[in-house]
Amino acid sequence: MIQYALKCADGHKFDSWFQSASAFDKLNGAGMVTCSICGNSDVEKAIMTPRVRPARVAATPLAEPDQGTLSTPDTPAEKAITEIRRKIEENADYVGKDFAAEARAMHDGDTPERSIYGEARIDEARALLEDGVPVAPLPFMPSRKIN
Repeated sequence: MIQYALKCADGHKFDSWFQSASAFDKLNGAGMVTCSICGNSDVEKAIMTPRVRPARVAATPLAEPDQGTLSTPDTPAEKAITEIRRKIEENADYVGKDFAAEARAMHDGDTPERSIYGEARIDEARALLEDGVPVAPLPFMPSRKIN
């Protein structure tokens, strides 16, 4: 695993982990690496400082880094979006690309209501709104939860 400091074309800085350097290149080339703050897919590696152990603690193994931590947000808006994201991820179920179907099933009473978030194409979201299903876009791209 390799951690990169990244930045988007809008200047947002964030960190992400990749299986290898070539995995980053492949995913980024396919537009699958997006800014964790605004969702922009124009992302590049930022300048990083190397992780070097001081000689006095060289005998102590490095602790495993926290893979879920992003860099600290810089602006009040970034801090607010980070807090919104944290609350949504803690209190709602991620349904991925099934969002439109799940939202419609809850609206129609076919499944119990609960807080959900996920991904929908623009035409799916528009159809939900036209049918009176209460949905709203998120100010960030959902983390893709894979197994």
